[in-house]
Amino acid sequence: MSETVHEVENGVHNYSSESEWVKPTDPVTLERLEWFQDQKLALMMHWGPYSQIGMVESWTLSDEDGDWARNDVDWTDDYEEMKREYFALNKTFNPIRFEPEKWAEVAAEGGFKYLIFTTKHHDGFCMWDTHTTDYRITGKETPFHAHRYADICKNVFDAFRDKGLAIATYFSKADWNTPYYWAPGMERGRHMWRGPSYNPAEHPSMWEKFVQFTHEQIMELMTRYGRIDILWLDAGWVRDGGKVNQDIRLGEVVERARQTSQPWLLSADRTVGGAYENYVTPEQTIPDRPLHVPWESCITIGTSFSFGFEDKYKSARQLVHILMEVVAKGGNLALNVGPQPDGRLPKGAVKSMKDLGAWMKVFGEAVYGTRICAPYYTGDCAFTRKGDTVYCTYLYANENSPVSGQIRIPYTEAVTGIELVDTGESVFYTRDQEGIIVHLPESQLNGAAPIAHVFRMATK
Repeated sequence: MSETVHEVENGVHNYSSESEWVKPTDPVTLERLEWFQDQKLALMMHWGPYSQIGMVESWTLSDEDGDWARNDVDWTDDYEEMKREYFALNKTFNPIRFEPEKWAEVAAEGGFKYLIFTTKHHDGFCMWDTHTTDYRITGKETPFHAHRYADICKNVFDAFRDKGLAIATYFSKADWNTPYYWAPGMERGRHMWRGPSYNPAEHPSMWEKFVQFTHEQIMELMTRYGRIDILWLDAGWVRDGGKVNQDIRLGEVVERARQTSQPWLLSADRTVGGAYENYVTPEQTIPDRPLHVPWESCITIGTSFSFGFEDKYKSARQLVHILMEVVAKGGNLALNVGPQPDGRLPKGAVKSMKDLGAWMKVFGEAVYGTRICAPYYTGDCAFTRKGDTVYCTYLYANENSPVSGQIRIPYTEAVTGIELVDTGESVFYTRDQEGIIVHLPESQLNGAAPIAHVFRMATK
């Protein structure tokens, strides 16, 4: 993909090109990237006060993004009043049905290997017990502050670690609540963009306050919340260069974290490129070709990253198809779920996650720990490799798709045997110039089309 012009369009980030990725020189980071590429499936969660109104996270606050982010704002035409109402949502955010252990159980059952959790979105509301601002889940204005699970990040991280998942902290580099970013008295009239309300070059002391504020928040997460595997940084417009230079000296705080508490830390400074974007992060899309750098695509299980009252959720079949295309092209899938305002996970999302997990329990060997293998992804077939074994996942569009007794696999390299992954049964196959023709056993031809037939092909 060529270098993009717009960092964010309609709330969706573009992603850095392969040429912008900088291979780390540190052997620990390189080792951790191998670990990262083994994981394949992450659970991403966008959750905060915005879930109460079913909006697109905190994007409604940015006037620059109002043409798309305010489509569901139907209760007022006064957007200044709407902003005041938004920033007061912390006073009603009381997710008393939040049970982190249940979240973690669903994630483990769904086959997820790491969690990406929104510690802070662009609105600046902190989901941990920060010392930097009162605009936080444990602030006295927030009714949930006295609950035993009030420090949401701590309780979520602990519960997910107990189930064996790694932890990635989603952190927005922008902060529309702190006076050091959208500074009172320095507004750009009534029309605010997503960046700072002032030019950092013209107000260096104000900008330095924001830099130190940001560093302090990141270090709180890095030093008080146990092992953190990935620092996942959103708001790609906050960068050295760009529309307005917003250098937060990210390298300083990442290296500080690595040297003091998190030596294994990966940094995903998304859309920025360079030394601290350790892997590339497409959003709501899958690259049209394999990428030969580490990457992860965040895709929603419904239609929005945050909770929507009328959202519809993808089926397990759809999720498997997405996952296999991502993995066959060399990436990880970060599947996003938006929890409800009361703290529960939506029932439709939970069902799809569990159904995905049931499939992964049987066929996960074709996913976890694999690497790319030509011809990668052909639409019907997704190829992966693990050592001397090549996997072909033959996908069916729906349960009414015809299941042929003969399946063509466009793989032209030598194989010494083919088995069905789910049964271990050897299958008869023939070859021609275009690849392999697998002859399915009679037992596989009855009933509705499965999500996929997965073949294990020995190459030696």
